[in-house]
Amino acid sequence: MQTWLNPIVLEGTLVKLIPLEMSHIPALLEAASDGKLWELWYTSVPSADTVERYVQAVLDEQKADLALPFAIVEKATGDIVGSTRYLNADSRNKRVEIGATWYAKRTQRTGINTECKYLLLTHAFETLNTIAVEFRTHFHNHPSRNAILRLGAKQEGIIRNHRIDHNGLIRDTVIFSILDNEWPVVKKSLEFKMQKKYS
Repeated sequence: MQTWLNPIVLEGTLVKLIPLEMSHIPALLEAASDGKLWELWYTSVPSADTVERYVQAVLDEQKADLALPFAIVEKATGDIVGSTRYLNADSRNKRVEIGATWYAKRTQRTGINTECKYLLLTHAFETLNTIAVEFRTHFHNHPSRNAILRLGAKQEGIIRNHRIDHNGLIRDTVIFSILDNEWPVVKKSLEFKMQKKYS
């Protein structure tokens, strides 16, 4: 079966995004333990009890050409410090979402998120030829909402009562997007931010 999302390594200055594998489970668990990220009620970060199902589920989505998951490797240490992915892929309409992203607490606000998103957006617009990239987050996840806006995405709206989460709570989801015609300006802005961070 021909697929749209094919495993690839995306490499920047701070990070390398490598195709997620079951063998990454111990390192993912260690990264999630930095800050006990699974305790944040508005996110879905794997814990010791859920990490195997978490990875297997996304690898199943990858086989169906609906997702492409990555482990995030911090180049300075060689450590896996989180995970991100393309998801809800729609190859016919050339749309994809970037999400399910989380990082070890020590790497938050270090420039790693900006570079990860830059690598994923560049691949999406310049290799996959997407016409739109979506970002979705929990209404109450204000750090994530602010980070998405800082990337240059625009808020499209809020889907109310969108999902029932693992705690049985009903989630409102905020949707943001970047369109293909907006990408050149967003790219320039991200490159400027990264250059300031590295220099």
